[in-house]
Amino acid sequence: MSFRARLTLAAALAVALAIALAAPAVYAIVRGELRGEVDNALRARAAAIAQHPLSQFTDENGYVHVQLPHETPGGSAGYVQYVSNTGAVGRPEGEPYALPVGRARDVAAGKLTHEFLDTRLAGKHVRVLTVPTVSSGVAVQVARDLSEVDAALRRIRTLLLVLVLGGIGLATILGLVVARAALAPVRRLTAASEYVATTRDLTSRIEDRGGSDELARLASSFNTMLAALEESSLAQRQLVSDASHELRTPLTSLRTNIEVLARDDSIAPVEREALLRDVTEQLTEMTALITELVELARGDRHPDEPEDVRLDLVTADAIERAERNRPGVSIKPELQETIVHGAPHTIERAVSNLLDNAAKWSPPGGEIEVSVKDGEVTVRDHGPGIAESDLPYVFDRFYRAPSARGKPGSGLGLAIVRQVAEAHGGKVAAERAEGGGTLLRLSFSRDGA
Repeated sequence: MSFRARLTLAAALAVALAIALAAPAVYAIVRGELRGEVDNALRARAAAIAQHPLSQFTDENGYVHVQLPHETPGGSAGYVQYVSNTGAVGRPEGEPYALPVGRARDVAAGKLTHEFLDTRLAGKHVRVLTVPTVSSGVAVQVARDLSEVDAALRRIRTLLLVLVLGGIGLATILGLVVARAALAPVRRLTAASEYVATTRDLTSRIEDRGGSDELARLASSFNTMLAALEESSLAQRQLVSDASHELRTPLTSLRTNIEVLARDDSIAPVEREALLRDVTEQLTEMTALITELVELARGDRHPDEPEDVRLDLVTADAIERAERNRPGVSIKPELQETIVHGAPHTIERAVSNLLDNAAKWSPPGGEIEVSVKDGEVTVRDHGPGIAESDLPYVFDRFYRAPSARGKPGSGLGLAIVRQVAEAHGGKVAAERAEGGGTLLRLSFSRDGA
């Protein structure tokens, strides 16, 4: 069963339950009002009759001689019967029907103040009221035909049944209409999801019609998710394209060198050694490139659980490693205790990339100044510096300034630094240092990643 059908069924059942509870209540109220009017009329009639004393209870024919008061205009005189406390029964002359006595003797004897009784008389449904009279030991019974009341109640029952069935039908129709209107955003979301799943077109969006209800927020969240997926897909395709371009050159060179080594046995040992050295260097560059590509492909997913990290200690470890790998440069650290929240491995990798970049551009025997304070790492070298035209692009993937084309590297190191900074809620910047060289700033959010 579809969600719309379940919603419609739920609405119909809710209305049916409400009507099913309301209809008996309405019927009971109307029945009480109609029968209340009959009871009031019986009380008035009985009270009027009870005020007339009896000269004798019955004659030889069992009749009671009494002058009955006239009925109120438009009413029905009904049926009258007298009952004594001994059980004797008498009727006014001309009264054709005997009423059931019930507990009339108790009323005549003063044991009961009155009694209401429903019974059938000559095939008719009647209501009987018994009250004591002014004559001691005698009660009078007054009956009234309920045929009109019963007929009215039958009409009311029929009308309520029609209203119940009509209400359920109307609720079903309105439930369909309301469900269709309410679920329109869900249908659009479903259609968009199916379209994206079929076509892989992440540029598709659900029409945003405003609003702040749950369905509107769901549509907005879906559009946001599609935008994020589109951006991720574009970045992935760009990464694959750039990686393919960067890998093509070393692979071609490797293939050429290997083919020369395999085909020509007359190569001099010195030349063979040079070719093997080139192959080794190219394999090393490709290994570094692939490692950096894996780092970029990982995105902002930290392999380590985020924790409080001593940025000064992480930087000190990176400096120690850089001094071992780059013995030709001198690093001057100024490290203050700083705690940030993040993944230690990725933070250390970003700092190492900054140091490697500074060492690559430093002249032999040059000095690199490293500072850590207030959640920020700054690395300054004394190399040629970055041209103003290159500053906006130094953190782009595979970007290499014209002056760097002859130097080793893939152009991914600083891109990884920016990715790490953004994953931790921070930022990275490059600027020309006063007096020459380049100053790189890596800052982290003190509130955590």
